[in-house]
Amino acid sequence: MAGYVNVPWDFMQAFLVDAFKGYGIPEDDARICTDILLESDRRGIESHGVNRFKPIYIDRIMAGTQFPTTNYEIIRETKTTAVVDGHDGMGQVIGYKSMEMAIKKAKEYGMGMVVARNSTHYGIAGYYSSMAAKAGCIGITGTNARPSIAPTFGVENMLGTNPLTIGFPTDEEFIFNLDCATSIQQRGKIEYYARIGKKCAEGTVITRDGGTLTDSQQILDELTANRAALTPLGGIGDELGGYKGYGYATVVEVLSSALQAGSFLKALSDRDEKGNRKPCHLGHFFIAIDTEAFMGLESFKKTAGDILRDLRASEKAPGHDRIYTAGEKEYFIWQERKNTGVPVSEGVQKELITVRDHLGLTQYKFPFEA
Repeated sequence: MAGYVNVPWDFMQAFLVDAFKGYGIPEDDARICTDILLESDRRGIESHGVNRFKPIYIDRIMAGTQFPTTNYEIIRETKTTAVVDGHDGMGQVIGYKSMEMAIKKAKEYGMGMVVARNSTHYGIAGYYSSMAAKAGCIGITGTNARPSIAPTFGVENMLGTNPLTIGFPTDEEFIFNLDCATSIQQRGKIEYYARIGKKCAEGTVITRDGGTLTDSQQILDELTANRAALTPLGGIGDELGGYKGYGYATVVEVLSSALQAGSFLKALSDRDEKGNRKPCHLGHFFIAIDTEAFMGLESFKKTAGDILRDLRASEKAPGHDRIYTAGEKEYFIWQERKNTGVPVSEGVQKELITVRDHLGLTQYKFPFEA
């Protein structure tokens, strides 16, 4: 990729752990945050990887809108469920511990569900569904987010990009993992496009007068100023099923807030009425279903694999020689990248150097500084 330099995985991992520690995050938590951050880059999802290290996590810690030390508190629990309060700590740590708890409950009782409130951005949602799948479970997770999506026939940003994410094991080399926003485009991808000067597709957003925009930086500016909103899956109106994306975004919003009596919709804005930054108090949910509680893991994996193989073997459209299933492309990207390193854009290169120099981590000299 033009303008990118590959950084070895072990080098980047060590640097990120030390950098997170430098901003007050305990070492075990720093390792969790680093692994989840790099998992995005392993899968080719740059919008949620190192690209977001400084602007989303470090800058928010520095602004005081989230805390480096995570006070993970269980406030209500049954054998199969739990409600936790993250007290505005690191969302990745809250997410990791919550899915870990859901899996443990599933292994003992067949199913487990944990919901979290007062959390922060938890990174790539597919990390948590993958945790469950690797443990032989069906994993489901979702999170609300700062208002970005307009409801169908509306123009005001009300719902977050609210991913509904599902993963499960198969008998293939990779798990099935569907991780996508309920908007046509998530804000993180638009931020990434703005960095590299790429436009968004027409219909990605709707303006207050019902129009649309394609310039990525302009879209970010208009979203921040509340003069534009992202459109749900299906796009503007209902002719192509925009009401479906709107409906799924609403489901995620309810499951991410109502079960834990958490914040929702406009209350999730990261700005107060005076425009000052404030905590978002996000909510998440984590579900693990143990396949052994039904017909057994091996039976599930075989049937799931057969379904996916039949889908990929079906007749191809003209001009296309391959059909993919969710998680397959990400697996192939990792096969390509594991020996080449983390691709780092010019903008992120500057951010990494800024963080390193601020913390005095002089033992790290990046390949792009040669």
